[in-house]
Order: sequence, then C-alpha cells, then structure tokens
Amino acid sequence: MKAYRLTSHAKVETSPLLVEDLPLPQPGLGQVRIKVSMCGVCHTDLHTVEGDIKPPHLPITPGHQVVGTVVALPSSTLYQTGNFQRGNLGIGQRVGVPWLFSACGECPDCQRGKENLCSKAKFTGFHVDGGYAEYMLADARYVLPIPDSLPSEQAAPLLCAGIVGYRALKKADILPGEHVGLFGFGASAHLCIQVLHYWGCRVSVFTRAIAHQAHARDLGAAWAGTAGQSPDRPLDRAVIFAPSGGLVVRALETIRPGGTVAINAIHMSDIPSFPYEKIYGERTLRTVANATYQDGEEFLSLAVSAGIRSTVKMYPLNDANLALQDLKASHINGEAVLKVN
Repeated sequence: MKAYRLTSHAKVETSPLLVEDLPLPQPGLGQVRIKVSMCGVCHTDLHTVEGDIKPPHLPITPGHQVVGTVVALPSSTLYQTGNFQRGNLGIGQRVGVPWLFSACGECPDCQRGKENLCSKAKFTGFHVDGGYAEYMLADARYVLPIPDSLPSEQAAPLLCAGIVGYRALKKADILPGEHVGLFGFGASAHLCIQVLHYWGCRVSVFTRAIAHQAHARDLGAAWAGTAGQSPDRPLDRAVIFAPSGGLVVRALETIRPGGTVAINAIHMSDIPSFPYEKIYGERTLRTVANATYQDGEEFLSLAVSAGIRSTVKMYPLNDANLALQDLKASHINGEAVLKVN
C-alpha cells in the first residue's frame, strides 16, 4: 500500500513527507483495518512534521482526521476477547478515526471519563501510523460511526477540528446568547462559529488574514478584524485557536470580569508576562487537551442537527506536502482534505 511517511523533521517547504510502499497492516487484538477514503490535514500534522511536537519514534505516517471503511477485523477469537464496550463493528461500515487513538481505560482519568488526559493515551498519526495512507489500523473502541447524512469529505474535518473545537467551546463555559470571540479562523474556528450560531451566540473573529475575515463574515460573524482591534462591546468568552502566546494576554483584555478564555492549541509560543490586573476580576484561563470519545459522539450528532458544513479544499494523496505548505501559508479557507481512495 502507498503511504506518505515522515522520516525526519523538516520545514514543509522542503516536502519532507516521502512516499513508501508498505505491507498491508494486519489487525492485532481489538484492532480493525480501515481502507482510508479521506483524511483531513491539521495544524497538529504541521507541528509534527516540522518538529514543534515530536512523536516518540520515526518514521511515522501522519493524519488523524480519517474517514474510511472497515475492511478487516481481528480473528474471531481475538475479536470476542477484545474490550468492545461501544458495540461491534462490521465489514464495510464507514467510520472515523480521530486524534485520540486509544487510552488505558483503567487510570483515574479514564475512570472519570477524561481519557483525553490519560498518561498512556496514544494519538493517531503521532504514536501510531495515521491516515496519509491507503490503509491503517485503528482501535475498535475509539473509532466513531459516521452518520449516513455526512459525506466523507465533510466528515473528515469534524474528527479533530470539529471535535476538539467543540470541547473548547464547552471548556469556555459558553451560555446561549453570549458574545464569543474566536482568535484565529482556520479549520476549527470555521466549524465552531456554526455551533455558536446554533446556540444563539454573537461571534466576533480576530484574524490577520483578510481572506479569513471575509470567510468569517460569510459564516455570520457580527464583527471581524485583527487582534489589535476591538469589537463594539466586551466579550463574555474567548477561544484561542492560533498558536501565539501573545493572544492569551489580548484575549484576557477583551473579556468581561467573570469571563473565560480557553486555549485550543496543542502547541503554542510562550505566553508573555502580564500584569495581574488583566486576569483579576474572576476571569478564567484554561487549556484544552485533546478530546474524549463522548465529545466525538456528541459533536457528530450536533453536526447533523445543526447542519454544520465544512469548507474544504481537496487534494489528492500525492499532494500531501503541498496541502501542508498551503496550510502553513494560510492559503486555505476552512480545511484541506486528502482524497486517498
């Protein structure tokens, strides 16, 4: 099978992903083999390729927003002894493989339903090979059935940009009708703004890219401008998507007393020091780490009921390096999606 692999960290402008012909992966205990149809291209992939975050081993196949069909199960004996609390999977079933590949299921965090914080968690395209390939393996406990009404190219961005963005909205303590600021307007934010409108919220968007400002207005933003500008009234809540630590201080400046800033970033530049007065007034600052299986179930259901649509730019698998380059250069409104099979 064909796979695009990272063998050493490098700037995406050098096209570091190399195509390899690999054997078809064989499912182990509790695993299924997925024939990949689509795979979203995420900023986390960019950070992985360029070495901002480093997987435990190389080479690795990136990609963690995977839509495909189940084409192989473990042997019947292994399948019966696997831990499938979430129901059996069948050959030909269309599923999604999100960022969270697996968790231990036994630690205190897992027992509390916060497997996103499990110290033994594995992540797709980081600890294990992901979806920049024609086939991949997945832990059957953590794949998500894709609703029939969602086309595969629409579903792919929902599996990280959507799910983790949804968790960020929850962690921001947003109430219906509040004024919410989104700092950065890429793959995740363009989905979150649709959720916020469904909740009856007013949305202001902070982004330096003129095209992204226009995209935000097209999706119903009440105001769009740069981080140095301000909407006509303070924010109740803010979510930061851009990996710039300076935006944390700016977001705290824009929210009212008692408001919340949630940081939706796996990697961010250092947060500069700032006066205590900027967070005083019972303002809350919190980070968002990954997402749970329940977040995925909730968000895919919400995506259907709210009619959420992904803005996608399609690339063939052979253009995986180009997709990462365009992502880094902010040439994409919404999300890049690789068409694999």
